[in-house]
Amino acid sequence: MSATQGIDPQRIVDDNPMNWRQLVVVGLMVALNALDGFDVLSSAFASPGVAKEWGVPREALGIMLSAELVGMGFGSVLLGGMADKKGRKPTMLVCLAIMAVGMYMAHAASGISELSIWRFVTGLGIGGMLAATNAVTAESTSKAGRSLSMAIYVIGYPLGGVIGGFVAQTWLLQVYDWRAVFLFGAVVTAAMIPLVMIFVPETPAFFAATRPADAVERINRSLSAFGKPVIGALPQRDPGAAQPKVMEILSNPRLRPVTLLLAFGYMFHTITFYYILKWAVKIVADYPPGYAQPEAASVLTYANIGGALGGLLLGFLMKRWHIKGPTVAMLLLAVVAVTVFGLGYGSIGAWRAAAFAAMFFGNGAVVGYYSAFSLGFPAFARGTGTGFVLGVGRFGAAGSPILAGYLFKLFGSDELLLVSFCMALGSLVGLGLFLLLPMRDGDAVMAERA
Repeated sequence: MSATQGIDPQRIVDDNPMNWRQLVVVGLMVALNALDGFDVLSSAFASPGVAKEWGVPREALGIMLSAELVGMGFGSVLLGGMADKKGRKPTMLVCLAIMAVGMYMAHAASGISELSIWRFVTGLGIGGMLAATNAVTAESTSKAGRSLSMAIYVIGYPLGGVIGGFVAQTWLLQVYDWRAVFLFGAVVTAAMIPLVMIFVPETPAFFAATRPADAVERINRSLSAFGKPVIGALPQRDPGAAQPKVMEILSNPRLRPVTLLLAFGYMFHTITFYYILKWAVKIVADYPPGYAQPEAASVLTYANIGGALGGLLLGFLMKRWHIKGPTVAMLLLAVVAVTVFGLGYGSIGAWRAAAFAAMFFGNGAVVGYYSAFSLGFPAFARGTGTGFVLGVGRFGAAGSPILAGYLFKLFGSDELLLVSFCMALGSLVGLGLFLLLPMRDGDAVMAERA
């Protein structure tokens, strides 16, 4: 394959059709995101059993449900930055190891405090994983296929909830108990480590941004793995120009508004999003006439089916109408759907439909946010930028179950509609901030500066 001189390797990936290896990489990123989705929701599937075994009240249960979300916030910032310094692939492998240990130790916990600690550890790995896999998906796909690839990647998160939900309600919770949910997650997480090692190359964009001594050789190995033309040399940088720094996401006046609007908009939306993910099973289990744990868990499974379909729909809508319009529509409809969830229902079928609708629109909006991450941040800071936004966003995610638990305590456990309306306002604030978001390509912004 002839060598192309002085061309940004990301342009080669952008402008050529995707081959089988790129499709495998996207498939593995979807699988890793599905694994993250199951690992996060495992505490929700287990929560009724935990509460019953240890007599945990709702407000204390909310703290346990938030533990991995707090960990995800720290992991997104600390390990997300690692993806820009050490590489996307090493970061994913480290995160998988952390997640496997955290899930295994959670299944052996002997009390709510110990369980919460290991859920925090698991969250550290999940947070870093989300930042790295988002960057790999964006940098391993062609420009023509990127929007749809990002949408399919994001729907892996609820897909993990769907598959995990069916496994939990039809096998793990029927034959065993809540501990089996965490053990199952640990085994599947460990099994992903060799697959990433074998099939996922480091992205050409990472080496082009960091420029190690043998950058061209490493880039060409990655390009060859993707069946793309190799390069003879990287584009020359002006030796007198200042080298870009990852924290330009906050110091650069053109990147800073994108960073802050994405971070706080996503944070407010996650308040609404995680209310359904973390409390739906417990709400349905307690709502008159009351449902058994496996039946209540099925509501979350249907919610995640809705999330997967909503995310897929937004992927197609973004191909036609770009990112902003479809995402704003999803945020508005999420406000309505989460409020309607709070009406309460007398049949399990109605509960499933309400949760399906809430997550259909809620996760559709998440797809829009993730696509905005990959567009708005330049390659040299994509992991850091995504990690920063996800880290700030996790304050909303972590606070969501706690906030809902205390709202139930303040208003009363019967005031489901009022609590749901209050929790839905997070997506409304996110909508307002997304409307203000400038839709600019981060790499183009940095090129203009140069």
